[in-house]
Amino acid sequence: MIGGGGGGALRRVGKYEVGRTIGEGTFAKVKFAQNTETGESVAMKVLDRSSILKHKMVDQIKREISIMKLVRHPNVVRLHEVLASRKKIFIILEFITGGELFDKIIRHGRLSEADARKYFQQLIDGVDFCHSKGVYHRDLKPENLLLDSQGNLKISDFGLSAWPAQGAALLRTTCGTPNYVAPEIESAEYSFPAVFPSGAKSLIRRILDPSPDTRIRIEEIRKDEWFKKNYEPVRELENEEVNLDDVNAAFDDPEEDNQHTFDDEAGPLTLNAFDLIILSQGLNLSALFDRRQDYGKLQNRFLSRKPANVILSSMEVVAQSMGFKTHIRNYKMRVEGPNANKTSHLTIMLQIFEVAPSIFMVELERSAGDTSEYNKFVNNYCSKLDDIIWKVSAEKGKSRTSRLSKR
Repeated sequence: MIGGGGGGALRRVGKYEVGRTIGEGTFAKVKFAQNTETGESVAMKVLDRSSILKHKMVDQIKREISIMKLVRHPNVVRLHEVLASRKKIFIILEFITGGELFDKIIRHGRLSEADARKYFQQLIDGVDFCHSKGVYHRDLKPENLLLDSQGNLKISDFGLSAWPAQGAALLRTTCGTPNYVAPEIESAEYSFPAVFPSGAKSLIRRILDPSPDTRIRIEEIRKDEWFKKNYEPVRELENEEVNLDDVNAAFDDPEEDNQHTFDDEAGPLTLNAFDLIILSQGLNLSALFDRRQDYGKLQNRFLSRKPANVILSSMEVVAQSMGFKTHIRNYKMRVEGPNANKTSHLTIMLQIFEVAPSIFMVELERSAGDTSEYNKFVNNYCSKLDDIIWKVSAEKGKSRTSRLSKR
């Protein structure tokens, strides 16, 4: 089990050992976890039962969970099971390591034609399977398309999905992200970048036809010459019986809290070996703690040997001295405010982790705002935290010099 740094609180849910937070939304946190029986890594979505009830989200969340259990396909994020206590609901999902397609586009810029075609082919396979089960996603966008370690696409986030039980009228409801709504919502005016191949342009025109009656169907997309190039139809999973008993039980008959000893109010989370592997770059753990890291990345980390409460207090004082507002909860701090030129808004999340006895790691992550402004903030902010940052390389150098002088 993983103990919290503030008193050894248990972090275990059934057979799953729970690690660090890897994502956070309005109603849920997503944490890394490991199945202690099989060793499999999973993502655990943790929802607060009282918040769900307060915002009357029970039906929507039950629908999303039921749909994800129904659509078992290689190009759809798999939902393993649902657990619950009196206070929390735990959704156990396939752990996807490659991040969002959106992030890949931001990092690398324009995709190659071959990569774009492969992702589109996998998207069509996944969407077609969903439709065959009567499930309609209604919020497909790069942010909801994940990539696994092999670079294969996985559809996620079925929160706005519809299925037959809700009736056909629901499918006429305008919903989703404005930039990605169906073509008949707007006039479907658009232009192509010059680099687009003619085959892709022709297919896109047929997909963005504002008339649903003449718009190209999935079976026709599969026959398109541009689409068919190097197309390898996905091998669908064997049919298996879908049981929703755990979904209903999670909402209707929650277990006692002593069945699932998850505690999110403890001290700094202690990272185990699996957490460190996730945080590392290509399993080179030294990259975690090197302050000469590439500031073009959207995350930064440093080590400290000061007590956790001292680290937190110092970080708060420095952030406020720079004109930012701070909000602290459970050894996490949100920093927000205008950038140096007051032209945009920055939001940065900072969290303290215990990586070894009396050694803590602070992780900074951009939540909102321009990347270049975030990088400037990190450089400026960390330069003011020298009194708490442990300079590993410098200390090693001093130790070596001391040993040499004694010879």
